[in-house]
Amino acid sequence: MLMPLLASNLAGTDGIAHGFFTRHGGVSSGIYASLNCGIGSKDDPSAVRENRTRVTSHLKASELLSAYQVHGVTALTVSEGWPAADRPRADGMVTAAPGLALGVLTADCAPVLFADRHAHVIGAAHAGWRGALAGILEATVEAMEGLGAQRGRIEAAVGPCIGRDAYEVGPDFEAEFKSKDLASGRFFSRVPITERPRFDLAGYVEDRLLRLRIASAVSIGACTFSRAEDYFSYRGSQARKEPDYGRQMSAIVLT
Repeated sequence: MLMPLLASNLAGTDGIAHGFFTRHGGVSSGIYASLNCGIGSKDDPSAVRENRTRVTSHLKASELLSAYQVHGVTALTVSEGWPAADRPRADGMVTAAPGLALGVLTADCAPVLFADRHAHVIGAAHAGWRGALAGILEATVEAMEGLGAQRGRIEAAVGPCIGRDAYEVGPDFEAEFKSKDLASGRFFSRVPITERPRFDLAGYVEDRLLRLRIASAVSIGACTFSRAEDYFSYRGSQARKEPDYGRQMSAIVLT
């Protein structure tokens, strides 16, 4: 049974359904157990298709779309679907078309779902650290505005991603952030001070969203690395020396 997490600011909105899906409720086995929706994984393709069908049905969507994510800043305006084999390279999608579920695949990066309920425009973004720093969130909001959304009405939610306590990074990583975004310093911490820095990805993404002066931004707060029983995690798979990893789906649709 699928039991996705719901964001408080998106839940209960008439005409919009969304969900931050966990790894539970699918048909995959082994390291992919069980709701692996990653087309790019080495899982049985038929299992991945069934898992994605279950997500589509849960959202009562006609089609579930996900792009070939490249940690960039391209945000597509979508009016129709595409075959999985021909998915475009992008990290953001927006639409005003009912029935098209916009999906984000993650395994430590931050999925972000957007909605302007008044304009009936939705969006979804894949925000790894590269994309977040480069501007994928801003690009997605701007694409929504191109469909008639107003940023002062846009609600956004940040889904499960790797938490600060698990996200150890190097000094070069920290230096790059601080050189390109002066406001990013408070999202790095060292405990004790002699350790390597740790980065609060969810906090940073939420802050970037709020700097856009949208209506609201909330974070689900679940750590994909520390909750291996509930979420797929790239860093977790590396720590366990597994040959591959699954991806969870986060999606939103105009019903």
